[in-house]
Amino acid sequence: MQLYNKLSAKERSALIDEAGKDRLTISFYQYAKIGNPQVFRDTLFIKWDSLGVLGRIYVANEGINAQLSLPADKFSAFKAHLDTISFLKDIRLNIAREQDNKSFLKLKIKVRKKIVADGLDDETFDVTDIGVHLKAAVFNQMIDDPNTVLIDMRNHYETEIGHFKNAVTPDVDTFRESLPIIEEDLKEHKEDKNLVMYCTGGIRCEKASAYFKHKGFKKVYQLEGGIIEYARQIEDEGLENKFLGKNFVFDERRSERISDDVISNCHQCGDPCDSHSNCANVACNLLFIQCETCKEETDNCCSKACKEIVSLPFKEQKALRKGKPESNKIFNKGRSKNLIFKK
Repeated sequence: MQLYNKLSAKERSALIDEAGKDRLTISFYQYAKIGNPQVFRDTLFIKWDSLGVLGRIYVANEGINAQLSLPADKFSAFKAHLDTISFLKDIRLNIAREQDNKSFLKLKIKVRKKIVADGLDDETFDVTDIGVHLKAAVFNQMIDDPNTVLIDMRNHYETEIGHFKNAVTPDVDTFRESLPIIEEDLKEHKEDKNLVMYCTGGIRCEKASAYFKHKGFKKVYQLEGGIIEYARQIEDEGLENKFLGKNFVFDERRSERISDDVISNCHQCGDPCDSHSNCANVACNLLFIQCETCKEETDNCCSKACKEIVSLPFKEQKALRKGKPESNKIFNKGRSKNLIFKK
């Protein structure tokens, strides 16, 4: 029985074109106690593969974190299947504002130690003891309160293209780095300040809110459903949009525009820009902000050195990579001395 993806991204892309069906990009998460993540993972793969689901899903003893796409006409069947799973019944699904039929091109369901890598090893840490969820209207009111500290729980390359007004945006590469930094910076305000957090879809704040409560913070809040749900609510309810720029997303789209503000710059020329690229040199694969002019001039590369490599025949490029770590195992997101205008 097939329990893994067998098609390449190119083959899947062709099948999507051939099918001619609209697809929905969706994300959700749930913390729950899963006794046997591997069995749960295999069960999901069999069912979701039959529904045409594609995406990146992590399963662990602590729950599930899913980012996926599926044919729009299979949504009801997919939701019905989720409702047969006790801890996923009536789960909130974050539906993308900007749809792209090719947001995902493979179905990958992986068993992990945790659904969010937090670097914590604390048996007394209860991930279900979370802070108060805030809907968009109440969130807007609370972040205007001078007694509130608004924290962005995302990484530097995410916050660079978009964040809430007056938010604290730690310059970190990973979620695990942000936890001790925030705790140290706010240690004098565990009793008196409102600690309000937000992230892409809510999953990092869910864990962070439980962590900070565990560390003694008394007034802990989080934006329900993250930026994705906030964008939907402000549109549906006609609320003021306090988010500036784009929301970074972890699929082929790379971002969704939340406001017309462009708050970042091309890392190569400095012109206003908030579109991410991956360096065309697969041995580099650096994620950085690149305008269309620079993309054309550099052949979608981050540096002259990478442009020279890309111009070589494929066999020569492959020979240069021999014996070096695979590029997808290297953390390359916007940190490079070649990026002159990186903030």
